[in-house]
Amino acid sequence: QVQLVESGGGLVQPGGSLRLSCAASGSAFSIYAMGWYRQTPGKQHLLLASITNTGRTNYADSVKGRFTISRDTAKNTVYLQMNSLKPEDAAVYYCNEAPPQYTWGQGTQVTVSS
Repeated sequence: QVQLVESGGGLVQPGGSLRLSCAASGSAFSIYAMGWYRQTPGKQHLLLASITNTGRTNYADSVKGRFTISRDTAKNTVYLQMNSLKPEDAAVYYCNEAPPQYTWGQGTQVTVSS
């Protein structure tokens, strides 16, 4: 059973940056493609970025050029560097396999407001 714990969210002004972390427990982490998702009230999880076990990345158009996904396989951790944040980026952010296979973690709240 894989458990996912997200952290690093918070309140940031428009144009600011945050770095999110996702720690995954369990084995065989390195063989999966991992993704970062976000969810706003009443909507489904939206895949923003993914990274394969070989480091290939893919981004949604809405975050391309602003967000960067990375992973540290040795630490079983996936990161999301978010720059140039906009109010519409406000959401609860989650990680999971891409496509999602595991139980969702608690997520981390990102608020973008002046």
